[in-house]
Amino acid sequence: MERTTCCVVGGGPAGMVLGLLLARSGVDVTVLEKHGDFLRDFRGDTVHPTTLQLLDDLGLAERFAALPQRRIQQVRLPIGPGGELFTFGDFGLLPIKYNYIAMVPQWDFLDLLAAEGAREPHFTLRMNTEAVGLVRERGRVNGVRYRTADGTAGELRATITVACDGRKSFVRALPELGLRDFPTPMDVRWFRVPRRDGDPEGVFAMIHNGSFRLFLDRGDYFQAAWIIPKGSDAAGRSGPVEEFNRSLVASAPWLDDGRPLVADWDDVKLLHVTQDRLRRWHVPGLLCIGDAAHAMSPVGGVGINLAVQDAVAAARHLAGPLREGRLRREHVAAVQRRRMPTTVLLQRLQRMIHDNVVAPALRGDIDFGATARIPLPLRVANSIPWLRRIPPYFLAYGAMRERPPAQALR
Repeated sequence: MERTTCCVVGGGPAGMVLGLLLARSGVDVTVLEKHGDFLRDFRGDTVHPTTLQLLDDLGLAERFAALPQRRIQQVRLPIGPGGELFTFGDFGLLPIKYNYIAMVPQWDFLDLLAAEGAREPHFTLRMNTEAVGLVRERGRVNGVRYRTADGTAGELRATITVACDGRKSFVRALPELGLRDFPTPMDVRWFRVPRRDGDPEGVFAMIHNGSFRLFLDRGDYFQAAWIIPKGSDAAGRSGPVEEFNRSLVASAPWLDDGRPLVADWDDVKLLHVTQDRLRRWHVPGLLCIGDAAHAMSPVGGVGINLAVQDAVAAARHLAGPLREGRLRREHVAAVQRRRMPTTVLLQRLQRMIHDNVVAPALRGDIDFGATARIPLPLRVANSIPWLRRIPPYFLAYGAMRERPPAQALR
């Protein structure tokens, strides 16, 4: 019989951070990741200041800084006939050590955490191993059933199982958890276009004539998001990809300089936007965190940061009881009590933006094109530096910053 103290299902940011923190705290941890590597494109690549500070606390700041990355400080919006870029968020104005968002390929970030975990005697990472069911005995979860890539099946028993395997986690079907879903007005097409010298820098949005696009400066290319009405992707893909490129150039004329654009519809990945959360994140022997507990909209790019903070809170509440063999249900429930208010607040703010920005923009009710007048709040925020601190401060730290267990620090 295979056994560990904590079985972490899913090797994403939340799962790898939780595994590393618990292992450094002296808890035996096994992380199960169904893929053979971390190479998936168009996953969330934004690493926020809270996560950057966490890496610093863990002694990983220098190694992280050596990863290929683009640092973003400003969020801007081009308005009017000249396309003047108005800044409504400036991380550079924050009086903090990490006053930027690092755009880092998620696989590099996860490889860093995996390499650091491999140095810990209490840490085990099992790739190509998918959790396919729970071991439930006498009303309690006592581990998982798994299947490897070569078809081998087995069971891994654990004192606590933590689901970190995202919004498609099989544990979300448990009726005791009570999944609550919220409607969203959009889906997102992700794609890349080359970036050239003289192109806009940072993060900027373009809203014109019912079209809503977002560009993230990744150095030699833009990671672009085309926000579309919910369920409209299939109809758009029925035409040639050249129509997609023509519409793209019409909204961003600076792309019309002969550079190669999207070559094939296969290069355009669709994100079905969902927003939901579990009413309960735990049953005896099981805890859900990150997207497994609360799927976030991509608005604000806060999903990874929120999931990592869940992992830090879980490690702080669980490390001591697990190490000392005295874990009780109240220790697990404390994680949800700590993290639920932040989750609810961020989801409400996202829905407010859905209703007041995204949906009107897709209807054409908000337009920042050639005939646009610059809204008064944006003019004020652009001219008063301290006002430009408010959005990035909230994005940087959210409603609550979590502290890792003292034993995990280096």
